[in-house]
Amino acid sequence: MNTVVSALLLTILMGMPALLKAHALEPGFLSLAPAGNDSWQVVWRVPQVGGQPMQIDAVLPETCTPRVAPGPMKFDGRAFVSRWLASCTEGLDGGVVAVRGLDATRTDVLVRYSPEPDAEPVVTRLTPDTISFQIAPGGPEGSVLSSYFVLGVEHILEGFDHLLFVFALLLLIPSFKMLIAALTSFTIAHSLTMAGVTLGMFTLPAPPVEAVIALSIVFLATELARPADDQRLTARYPWLVSFSFGLLHGFGFAGALREIGLPEGDVPMALLSFNLGVEAGQIAFVCGVLLCGYVAGLAIRHREGVVQWFEYTGRRLASYGIGGLASFWLVERVAGFWV
Repeated sequence: MNTVVSALLLTILMGMPALLKAHALEPGFLSLAPAGNDSWQVVWRVPQVGGQPMQIDAVLPETCTPRVAPGPMKFDGRAFVSRWLASCTEGLDGGVVAVRGLDATRTDVLVRYSPEPDAEPVVTRLTPDTISFQIAPGGPEGSVLSSYFVLGVEHILEGFDHLLFVFALLLLIPSFKMLIAALTSFTIAHSLTMAGVTLGMFTLPAPPVEAVIALSIVFLATELARPADDQRLTARYPWLVSFSFGLLHGFGFAGALREIGLPEGDVPMALLSFNLGVEAGQIAFVCGVLLCGYVAGLAIRHREGVVQWFEYTGRRLASYGIGGLASFWLVERVAGFWV
């Protein structure tokens, strides 16, 4: 695994500005459901910031009245929520739904739209870079399987804290067999908690979960900084460490899915496809890193001094980079408890 260090260290340094942002566990949420007679039931859920709703507004197509939330939002203990009935005389087909102010945040907004009472809903994710989307005429394209699968892939690939945890495992575990066992344990564990949270069996508040996820990465960074001949806990029991922290990370994965909800009648399919999307994104990340490591290994295999540098100094620098970034997240998230 030493040849992977160079590619991973370069990835950290090049991606530092984006990594500092990480991703929010609780995105905004907009639901549009038909209520009959050209009316639509709108549910608009906004994360709280400093005890107040985040300064973003859902804006419906021009044919709808009202286009934005008509009154003050109510706090439900986790976020601020507004519900209203919108009249859209020309329907929603071809209309543009936007989230005003989203480009000034680090938050995602998940939009769930049902064209007919019994139709399959489609889920769209808006980001600071893409703050609007046009509703496809004739109804949404795609299915619950494809929509939730894509959401799962996007969620893990932009969840830099989760990827950094996997990234650290790649550096810590010496053999490919042990790495597979650790990643499998991580998958099983976060699948269990993600299903439990999504189905309402148990839950934990998001801010402490975010902080402890950062702390789990700090732990792996300290393991990486220890001498290679030291009996590190991760080296002795990789599956146990990854399983334990996987249970915790599952709460993070469930944050997005809990907010958008599961389509009635298709709960198992939506939950399975979202989880498959998360795993597909994770596998793609691991394969990409290993490929970069293999290429880097070919480039330096005949340069003994460079190889030795990456075996010792490179690994230590990687541990400092991972630990420093995770510590930044930890401090930021703990400070957020009182903001």
